[in-house]
Amino acid sequence: MITTPNRTSNWFARAVSDTVGGLGQLLWPAKCVNCGRHSVERGSGLCDDCWDGLISVCSADYCRRCGRDVSPYVAREGVCLSCRGEEIHFDGIVRAGRYAESLQDMVKAFKNDKTELDSIMVWLADTALETSTFFQDIDFFVPVPLHWRKRLRRGYNHSYLVAIGLKHPTAKVNTDLVRIRNTKEQPTMMTVTARAKNVAGAFAVRYRHPFAGRRICLVDDIKTTGATLNECAKTLKEEGASKVFALVLSVAGQNMM
Repeated sequence: MITTPNRTSNWFARAVSDTVGGLGQLLWPAKCVNCGRHSVERGSGLCDDCWDGLISVCSADYCRRCGRDVSPYVAREGVCLSCRGEEIHFDGIVRAGRYAESLQDMVKAFKNDKTELDSIMVWLADTALETSTFFQDIDFFVPVPLHWRKRLRRGYNHSYLVAIGLKHPTAKVNTDLVRIRNTKEQPTMMTVTARAKNVAGAFAVRYRHPFAGRRICLVDDIKTTGATLNECAKTLKEEGASKVFALVLSVAGQNMM
């Protein structure tokens, strides 16, 4: 005897599930993972204000060489006036947005124990990466490393958490780039020269690393002057990497020269 699915029971099960879910939202409403307000859209993780803040900083055109905001025309040309005379060792950059509004709040919180933001950070990074011109030209994702003391104190490397969550058909995460000197914190008001001096010689690669002839994509949370990314890219190229790109969650220091 052939039996047919009980459509009535299936419908009833879905109705019960939806009702329980609705009651759960009413009695224990989801909190925005960023600001703590109620999340308007069920399961979104962010409230309307935080989404609006993200949209406002993630929709601007930017220079694909340095990551700074530019006009749509300059974005199509590829190089802005701000970075034309700069020595940049990485071969291109892609960003999720500008370091402002709710993105700034999330990036700060993410590197200070709020690891529940990792899914949103990875989603932003993945979305940005898909718009890059070098998506198909990546052999390794290399998170910008923390010094072991800072890594031990914080408990995790936020850039690594983003890197391991990225969706890519072939590229793998590699941690053979290490920070060998515990550099000072780099506040926004720190000068370009001071930042470059602070990170000079701060990175190295492990013995028998696989970087020779490979195309690397550095992963980091914030690019301000680019001193850290520059030093990392320089180190990787000195060790044989053929290309080094950068993927960052945000770009700050829009007016720093």
